[in-house]
Amino acid sequence: MKRPGPLSSLLKNTMKCLCSGEQLQVDEMVRSSESLATKECSAVRYSCQNGETEQRVDTGNIEEAESSLREGLCLNYEEARALLGRLEYQRGNVEAALRVFDGIDLASVGPKIRTAITKRIERRKFQSNWDSGPMSIHAVSLLVEAVYLKARALQDLGRFKEAAQSCNIVLDTLESALPDGSPGNITDNKLQEIVCKAVELLPELWKLAGFSHEAISSYRRALLGHWNLDADTMAKIQKEFAIFLLYGGCDASPPNLRSQMDGAFIPRNNMEEAILLLIILLRKFALKRIEWDPSIADHLTYALCVSGQLSSLAGQVQELLPGVLERKEQYYTLALCYLGEDDDLTALNLLRKLLSASEDPDCVKALLLASKVCGENSFCAEEGVLFARRALANIHGCCDQIGSVANCLLGISLSAQARSSTSDSERVSRQSEALEVLEKAEKMIPGKDYRTIYNLSLANAEQRKLDAALRYAKHLLKLEAGSNEDGWILLARILSAQKRFVDAETIIDAALEQTGKWSHGELLRTKAKIQIAQGKMKNAIETYTHLLAIIQLRTKSFGIGLTSLKGDKNDRSLEIQTWHDLANVYISMSQWRDAEVCLSKLKAISPYSALGWHATGQLYEAQGILKEALGAYSKALNIEPAHVPSLVSTAVVLRHLGDQPLVVIRSFLTDALRLDRTNHVAWFNLGLLYKAEGARSALEAAECFQAAALLEETAPVEPFR
Repeated sequence: MKRPGPLSSLLKNTMKCLCSGEQLQVDEMVRSSESLATKECSAVRYSCQNGETEQRVDTGNIEEAESSLREGLCLNYEEARALLGRLEYQRGNVEAALRVFDGIDLASVGPKIRTAITKRIERRKFQSNWDSGPMSIHAVSLLVEAVYLKARALQDLGRFKEAAQSCNIVLDTLESALPDGSPGNITDNKLQEIVCKAVELLPELWKLAGFSHEAISSYRRALLGHWNLDADTMAKIQKEFAIFLLYGGCDASPPNLRSQMDGAFIPRNNMEEAILLLIILLRKFALKRIEWDPSIADHLTYALCVSGQLSSLAGQVQELLPGVLERKEQYYTLALCYLGEDDDLTALNLLRKLLSASEDPDCVKALLLASKVCGENSFCAEEGVLFARRALANIHGCCDQIGSVANCLLGISLSAQARSSTSDSERVSRQSEALEVLEKAEKMIPGKDYRTIYNLSLANAEQRKLDAALRYAKHLLKLEAGSNEDGWILLARILSAQKRFVDAETIIDAALEQTGKWSHGELLRTKAKIQIAQGKMKNAIETYTHLLAIIQLRTKSFGIGLTSLKGDKNDRSLEIQTWHDLANVYISMSQWRDAEVCLSKLKAISPYSALGWHATGQLYEAQGILKEALGAYSKALNIEPAHVPSLVSTAVVLRHLGDQPLVVIRSFLTDALRLDRTNHVAWFNLGLLYKAEGARSALEAAECFQAAALLEETAPVEPFR
């Protein structure tokens, strides 16, 4: 059998002393043999006698034990327990290790540790060897590690709160021992390593224990304290803290910084603090202080999207170092950002670059996104059709869902192209093809895709196939379980086109009960329109007042912290439309003063709104001041030349004034019909012009009146789209 070396013999003799209850120091006695230490040491002695200690304890542990023994001459009771507990924990005997650690009297050891560290720092500062302190730095490391390992043992046993409290003792003890509260004065590598581990472990333990606010405080303590953490550890803590802020489900109070620079940004909520941390991590990567972690960009993308800061996200993507993202991926991400900011033209230009011959002309997701952008803008609807057809040509081997989406987007682009067609034959052809491809998309995944069914209902409604539109709208409502306000509004508009106003109002009331309060804006506006169609003017005024109150409340709520820019823009547009509608109600009731108040509110929000000047013109026209009305309509057309209501109203006023040729008046109406073929007021006034020309235009007049009557009979309270 191999003879034990001198270090092994030293450790073995020390343990025998512990087990037999002999003196460890001249002035310090070990506790009675009935203690836990004696029982644990007896087990170690048995292992030593069988030659197992040398096999289980690595050389590093023995050398460290020797260092402690040499400098302190011998181990005291707490140090012995710390060493024995560590050996048991390394062997995997977690419960035994915890029993040993529990015997360490932290109340008496803590002051000694603080004094030892303070004395060592003072001795190093003044380069003096006097007053070595109550214990060596190796003994301090051994005891601090024991407290840390006790926390780990408690964690292994699922006692997370106790583990966090034990881990917190490590940091509290060291902070109180240092003159300026900074562990930067620690020179012992082992002690510094324990500190770093404890700093990293503490917030994780609080999270496991279910104490979210304590976890947040621990994260901030780790990041704001001077713990001498290496760059990778600091980055890991920053990332984990950002993830917890984003997804932890706990509202963090703003950090209370003891000192800060003037004008420094202080995050006010979880989202702002998480974004700040993630941007700091990106900056560290840009400075090459840490390795690239793709998940950082993913979390930042989520945070900025949720908070409506897509322009900031675009800036972060553009600042990434070359090679981090492939160029085509960068183009696609930037296109999504600009699309979210309603900058469709910039998004489309980026997609065109991505789909160029030099990049990736067959990228299906880019083709689909480009088709979506074009389908929502009539000026590039034809290009949207081409993008959708290219996508369909490149989806070989893809699932039915991709094929359905491509066909749906093709149908949307064809519908947009039909609305801008100059000839009736071309418009009818595009509308028929749009319905055909939308039905094909629906058959690929029957009754499952909300977007396809919605557009099928919308396309049928615009072609005045109201029964088919109603069938799809009802199916849409069942599919979404009433969770989407768009489905409710479309169903109500179809019912209003069928002149079923009571049913339409009932649908809106049901929608108001099913959807959240923040989604009531468009629903209330539709309800007011239905009430106006029934002649319930006072009820409509009450509904509009309720709507304005909700908009005001939303505006105040969004004013706190990061705002959703898109939501803010939508609220602004809805408020303008509401004041415009309310002004029209008062005009119809000949309440001029109230109408003027509404118009002043509208112009205060948007001085250069075509809606505002059009409503002003209607007020003047109702009062019989036709010249001023014509001037107001002209200002509206100067702001928005394609504003259909202003084109029609201009033609009506010019016809009443009678000082312009019929050809000039007719041009305003034909321009309006080119933009909106379903405007029955424009058709009716065009018929009046043809009628004024006499018998030679009687047939054209009759056709116009017939179209006006048919469209008015099936006109919804608001346009379907």
